[in-house]
Amino acid sequence: MSAPSAVRYAVLVPVKPPAVGKSRLAGLDGGTSRRRLAESFAQDTVLACLRAETVLQVLVVTDDAQFSHVLSQLGCTAIPDGVSGDLNATLRQAAAEAHRRWPDLVPVAICADLPSLRTADLDEVLAGLTTSYPSFVPDAAGIGTTLYVAGHDGFDPHFGPESRAAHLDAGAREVVDAPASVRRDVDDPDDLAQAVALGVGPSTAVALIAAGQQP
Repeated sequence: MSAPSAVRYAVLVPVKPPAVGKSRLAGLDGGTSRRRLAESFAQDTVLACLRAETVLQVLVVTDDAQFSHVLSQLGCTAIPDGVSGDLNATLRQAAAEAHRRWPDLVPVAICADLPSLRTADLDEVLAGLTTSYPSFVPDAAGIGTTLYVAGHDGFDPHFGPESRAAHLDAGAREVVDAPASVRRDVDDPDDLAQAVALGVGPSTAVALIAAGQQP
């Protein structure tokens, strides 16, 4: 991958073990479909990031060793979750590790549940940031956050409940015009229906067919 901009990025993707992730999707067809969907969301998110011209490295953080291997086969680097139970601490540690490995790259945290993420949309957002850090992209509901970027020396994400407000309070700049595919995270069946309307990635499409749904 090569980027036309002088600013290049290392994307950090925290992945909760699929066995326990996306509990609000459990009603689709029991735990098996929920787990497969959680895995597929992460795979499509990682693949979209890997294809971005502004992204030179993708670092996945997960404690699921088997799924870590699956994601690594896509071309990313995977490491264990350093601070289980504390997403923001995990991301700060991952940003430090990314800086150690790739000191010239700017760290970007992206949620792993963006099955509709389009590479061109991600490039648009990242290319438009220039050096306006810290910045974040709010989720489709306007309450949470799907993307956070800052220089390695000021990388301090505030993911969690009401994270949009938390990031604003911390002084981060909100990207108000981000494309829908960068904002559409999936936590429940309604979110999934909206993601399907946008168009989902190949792994999610296969998982939906296996669950008896039309992608």
